[in-house]
Amino acid sequence: MVFLEFEQPIEELHNQLAEAQKLHEKGNADMSTAIKELEDKIKVQRKEIYENLTGWQKVQLSRHPERPYTMYYLKEMCHKFVELHGDRHYKDDKAIVGGLGSMEGQTYMFIGHQKGVNTKMRQYRNFGMANPEGYRKALRLMKLAERFNYPVICLIDTPGAFPGLEAEEFGQAEAIARNLYEMSQLRVPIVCVVIGEGASGGALGIGVGDRILMLENTWYSVISPESCSSILWRSWDYKEQAAEALKLTPKHMFDFGLIDGIIKEPLGGAHTFPEEMVKILKKRIKKEVTELIDIDPDERVEQRIDKFGEMGEFERAEIVQ
Repeated sequence: MVFLEFEQPIEELHNQLAEAQKLHEKGNADMSTAIKELEDKIKVQRKEIYENLTGWQKVQLSRHPERPYTMYYLKEMCHKFVELHGDRHYKDDKAIVGGLGSMEGQTYMFIGHQKGVNTKMRQYRNFGMANPEGYRKALRLMKLAERFNYPVICLIDTPGAFPGLEAEEFGQAEAIARNLYEMSQLRVPIVCVVIGEGASGGALGIGVGDRILMLENTWYSVISPESCSSILWRSWDYKEQAAEALKLTPKHMFDFGLIDGIIKEPLGGAHTFPEEMVKILKKRIKKEVTELIDIDPDERVEQRIDKFGEMGEFERAEIVQ
């Protein structure tokens, strides 16, 4: 198990627990009482730490190397999942995955960012940073879902769209903008969930929906704390201050009216109890889709457009003749 810096007190207790379990298994001593006490201490310590997380600590948790990624959720939630490839224009982008999944008798079109579980796979998946063909593939799958009346579920987890020269040459901005336009008018229910990082247009490219949700230990912002720090202070050393100033946590996003709900994670984060997190996410997706599917498509599209149109603060100036 990988522990972050702020989880050091929990790590120390885990080490003590491991030693106690070894002694107990060898039969040298009855450590059952000590094991129970250490397990209780870990729960208490974990509760104290996770109830007072800073913005930067939530950013760190969203990037935890053991955190469940899109493909893990799809394999565990779906009775059957068939991945679909390619944008039918250029090639298949490995940073965005998508396909049809069956979940308790209902077929969904799942689309999400995939980072990769080790160094080799992260390079293969381009660290979850999609090129234009990734967003065009996502749009193709959404249109396919619309044709067969399947709800669309988008799982967002990206440090941003790929900023390389080739991506710009192939129309990165246009591909994302096209997705925003088309998703706003899609006639099937769309549920978007930030399961990790939600950075900039890379997240927004599959982030327009009837319900926008965030897992408890994730973030959603126009820029990462490190990039913000490097622009404002010419250094990454102020990333913690930047994270607080950006107000990028789920609570901030909900208070601003930018998301519709927060999905609580198991105590210790999604990476600590991934099986439990799968059950929680699956239940919430089914609940949201059940509510949305009974709404008339025209009304649903109108509500979606109105919701995004009302975001932000603005004033209307009176024109004096």
